[in-house]
Amino acid sequence: MFLLQIDWDPIKYIDLGFFKLHFYSLMWIAAFVLGFNITKRIYKKEGQTDEALDSLFIYSVLGIMLGARLGHVIFYQPELITEDFFSIFLPFKFKGGFEFTGFQGLASHGAAIAMIISMYLYNKKVLHKTVLWILDRVVVPVALGAVFVRIGNFINSEIIGKYTNSDFGVVFMQLGETEPRHPAQLYEAVCYVFVFLILFYFYWKTKKSEQQGFLFGLFLVLLWSVRFFVEYVKEAQNPERADWILNTGQLLSIPFILIGLYFMFIYKPKTELK
Repeated sequence: MFLLQIDWDPIKYIDLGFFKLHFYSLMWIAAFVLGFNITKRIYKKEGQTDEALDSLFIYSVLGIMLGARLGHVIFYQPELITEDFFSIFLPFKFKGGFEFTGFQGLASHGAAIAMIISMYLYNKKVLHKTVLWILDRVVVPVALGAVFVRIGNFINSEIIGKYTNSDFGVVFMQLGETEPRHPAQLYEAVCYVFVFLILFYFYWKTKKSEQQGFLFGLFLVLLWSVRFFVEYVKEAQNPERADWILNTGQLLSIPFILIGLYFMFIYKPKTELK
């Protein structure tokens, strides 16, 4: 009867005494390390230098982390701006007592926006090609990184799904739960594996990387479509918006999907006049 029910009560961190090593943080590290190695292969294929790769890594890390944090604050927890401002940028909580929390509260929509901005700056300062050239290539490792981020959310018992009202699902015991919920984090993680494989295939096995903007557009359509539909089985991250027809995550996903369709089927790069 309960073969499809999992009681989830993981260890979230290793206590080193002076420091708590959170597995969620390790998932982010794994995402960046694997992403770096995939990008290294891509850059080698494209004849780019190691210096350009190192700069890309720095721009990516800063852009994604800063954007993800600011995105969460702006879209889901704006009260932090006035109530605990420094906790936005530091891995500490100051309100109600000083506490090391790690970087909690990261929004993928904010990360996506910041990634585009950081790639614009990277291209302008370092690469000197086009923004779409680099975006068409970085979306491959970014898609894989999204898998590890969602696994990290599952380990943390956060971004949980709705109750299944059946024997199927995951009981998040650390939240004091007794009824199974949809493992929405794992739904997304599995789907993102396929997003990565599709992008990987199109880049390595077809000539679509030569169609400027196509892979970037495909990434936007696939990833945010997954996000849009999985949101139907998620608990609202902002309880005050729980009764909306479409929640915040879905509303923010729609523009990305439309932009992706534009770059896949409509966008035509400007040709140089001879």
